[in-house]
Amino acid sequence: MNLSFEATNNLDDVIESDRAHIWHHLVQHKKFEAQDPLIIVEGKGMRVWNQTGRELLDAVSGGVWTVNVGYGRATIADAVRDQLVKMNYFAGSAGTIPGARFAEKLIAKMPGLSRVYYSNSGSEANEKAYKIVRQISHNKYEGKKYKILYRERDYHGTTITTLSSGGQDERRGQYGPFTPGFVEVPHCLEYHSQWGDVEDYGVRAANEIEKVILREGADTVGAMILEPITAGGGVIEPPLGYWDRVQEICKTYNVLLIIDEVVCGMGRTGTWFGYQHYGVQPDMVTMAKGVASGYAAISCTVTTEDVFNEFKANPDDPMSYFRDISTFGGCTAGPAAALENMRILEDENLLENTTAMGEYLLEKLDGLKAKYEIIGDVRGKGLFCGLELVTDRDSRQPVDEAIAQSIVSDCLANAAVIIGMTNRSIPGMNNTLCLSPALISSKNEIDEICAAIDGALSRVDA
Repeated sequence: MNLSFEATNNLDDVIESDRAHIWHHLVQHKKFEAQDPLIIVEGKGMRVWNQTGRELLDAVSGGVWTVNVGYGRATIADAVRDQLVKMNYFAGSAGTIPGARFAEKLIAKMPGLSRVYYSNSGSEANEKAYKIVRQISHNKYEGKKYKILYRERDYHGTTITTLSSGGQDERRGQYGPFTPGFVEVPHCLEYHSQWGDVEDYGVRAANEIEKVILREGADTVGAMILEPITAGGGVIEPPLGYWDRVQEICKTYNVLLIIDEVVCGMGRTGTWFGYQHYGVQPDMVTMAKGVASGYAAISCTVTTEDVFNEFKANPDDPMSYFRDISTFGGCTAGPAAALENMRILEDENLLENTTAMGEYLLEKLDGLKAKYEIIGDVRGKGLFCGLELVTDRDSRQPVDEAIAQSIVSDCLANAAVIIGMTNRSIPGMNNTLCLSPALISSKNEIDEICAAIDGALSRVDA
């Protein structure tokens, strides 16, 4: 690829402006006193170029599992530009053409759900779901059925209230006190089973949720939020029997089930949504990231008609409707980009490609596991995979976070491949390498990613 003029010329002024004025996400800025910040200048397909012109293969879709259809999609940019010129924004109290059209196409992929509430980020989408639960509690249960369960190791956002429902202690650290009414249930990572090697681990892990409900009082628990596959907590696919039992428990105790699809949604696991692998029928689904592949800000809180109708039950009460607003949920760029993103996913058969390339990726990762004792577990679904690193396989003792970080750094330095990992999330358990390449991945790119990891593992000092 020929880089643009800007990318091939000196960017010292940009670097200094960034160093002087930008507060980067998740970065300790002390290091920029001695080194330049990373500036990503251009992207095409699965590759990006930095300020020096160095080409990098991105195996994490924008660093945070977002750019599902790859970089440089001119048709998405054109769709956004055309829509913004025609009608860029109106508050969500009114409708827009792309908003209505995308909602219709989205709902067609989600049998049993019917309503879409627009906002801007995964955190905000989950906040809306929590507010829906709390308002139903006040309108229907005299405010008593307000508690929301969340799972150890799951992540649902960065605001104070979504952190209140986050099962990653290091992400929560220093940000308390938290919003009351959120209660943790145990993780479902069979590799670190709470009961040793058992045949019914999935059912046992789900039964722990029932114990929490009974301890808290079923009449106080209004909802539970879960990731279909835990993402930043270690790429944890739920064990056999888990989801069936979870849904049964929710129905028994009248607990609304919220599925957080911010990472898994829009094809990441080979189906439109992760929960669709497991025969689950949620009451609400939240999504962001891959909805528009990062070409515009958009998130959605999708509900059943039953949930929606709770806010029509008493039209004479001026407090009965959902009294919420997301200012930029009214921006038409998001649904315009999402419509074209969905067209690309369909027309290029990217869900099928994700399934095929996901199987190939897992096969290659299993080969690395056979070669390197440091890999204790390989897990995932579709183009969403994790390698858990251990000091020895018998004890399954996690490696130090610094070891995993050294492998990430080696892949970047020696192979120009960007991979991810769990970091500063779960005390003593930040030991999983994370891969989520774009859904356009080919075998050649999978081979390149795995070769980078192979090389890094051959050099790691464990």
